[in-house]
Amino acid sequence: MLERVKRKLWGGGISMKVPLFFLFLLIGFFPMYILGRLTDRSLRQTQVDSRVMEVQNQCLIISNKMSRSGYMSGDARDSSVDVELDTIADIFSGRIVVINRNFKVIKDTFRLAEGRTHVAEEVIRCFQGESGSRFEKDKRYFALAVPIYDNTEEKNIEGVLVATASTENLTGMAERVSEKGAFFQLMAFWVILLASAALVTILMGPFGSLQKVMNRVADGNLDQVISENAYKETRQLSTAIQNTLTKLKTVDRSRDEFVSNVSHELKTPITSIRVLADSLMSMDQAPVELYREFMTDISDEIDRESKIIDDLLSLVKMDKSVAELNVVQLDINGLVQQILKRLRPIARKRNVELILESIREVTADVDEVKLSLALSNLVENAVKYNVEDGWVRVTVDADHKFFYVKVSDSGIGIPEEFQEQVFERFYRVDKARSRETGGTGLGLAITRKVILMHHGAVRLVSKEGEGSTFMVRIPLNYIPGNRNIPQDNT
Repeated sequence: MLERVKRKLWGGGISMKVPLFFLFLLIGFFPMYILGRLTDRSLRQTQVDSRVMEVQNQCLIISNKMSRSGYMSGDARDSSVDVELDTIADIFSGRIVVINRNFKVIKDTFRLAEGRTHVAEEVIRCFQGESGSRFEKDKRYFALAVPIYDNTEEKNIEGVLVATASTENLTGMAERVSEKGAFFQLMAFWVILLASAALVTILMGPFGSLQKVMNRVADGNLDQVISENAYKETRQLSTAIQNTLTKLKTVDRSRDEFVSNVSHELKTPITSIRVLADSLMSMDQAPVELYREFMTDISDEIDRESKIIDDLLSLVKMDKSVAELNVVQLDINGLVQQILKRLRPIARKRNVELILESIREVTADVDEVKLSLALSNLVENAVKYNVEDGWVRVTVDADHKFFYVKVSDSGIGIPEEFQEQVFERFYRVDKARSRETGGTGLGLAITRKVILMHHGAVRLVSKEGEGSTFMVRIPLNYIPGNRNIPQDNT
């Protein structure tokens, strides 16, 4: 039940538009949000620092004025200084306290602590010649201490002026700015949201078009031209899909041709047998020699039919996904010698010389039966399609990774335009001669299949009238499932 719900929600996978959308949204909004937070914090700190500097300047001015007027030492204090202290405190919504050397408060703009002792860290440090300030962010105020010097050349500290000022109005202003910034960010978020959605739609448009074309192909329209060149990726994808379609059409055409060829090849011997049998039945008193001749022809046609069926069964077995190789370590030189020994009678009939050239001893992991069949087909073809008094040379060689079997002949050769098709099933360059020699048109197809099953490759080099050379390359060590061996079969 849960899996069914998941499939309905996700449809078997998440659309690429979703991560792209959130990526664009993140890239567009996140830096703006961080910048807004940093700007808000910087604005608050700048305002506080500016207010501290302003209060400090005012306090330094009034401190100098108190030093010149002898405010700390005189019995009668200058009333204008008191008025100015009250004014400054009111302007900055704060409080100013003047403390003498005995830590007694001699002036308090709040009129609450006059005559009392005031001992604080900033006061003590100020009497020691260190001015400083302290900012209480949670309580929204700051305090600073400014020394008051006497009016002598020694500049002795007679007192300390402690000013506290509220940052409430600054905080309120910063909060209003922050609220406006948050509103702006909210508006920007929706703009970025819509822009991201539009951008994702535009960017994914070519892929959507490609998908529509692929849907038409999936409906069976293999002739559909796939060309989406909006991006490099879509162009490469279109090319790859188009190539795949071309191969599929080729396979489909090959399958139709294969069925047609199989029908034709199987029907031809049957037709010959029927004609021969009908001819015999239509004769009332045919001589025994004629009967014997016709029955010999019928037997030959049956043998041919049997050979075609056997080759087809061999191909079917190799085409199955469960087809496996019975791999053993085998002496390749000995295998080739046995093949040549078996085919020498056929070669002698055409006066064709079989030559074995073993450059080095080779031992490899192969399926003896299948490889023997593949190499036998190559050598037998070289004998059958050779000239009288010709030759066939089989060369065995190896390096550290592969072994090589080269089958060369002095035969009729294969025209260049037909060389790519010789490995196809039932393909014959000279159909009349192929039937004369008893060929089924499946030998090279079987050979190629066996070599590919060994993760090897086969190449053909031929020139009409000058003979042909088939070059086989197979790894010395067979690794099941290995598909990294290049399969050059042209």
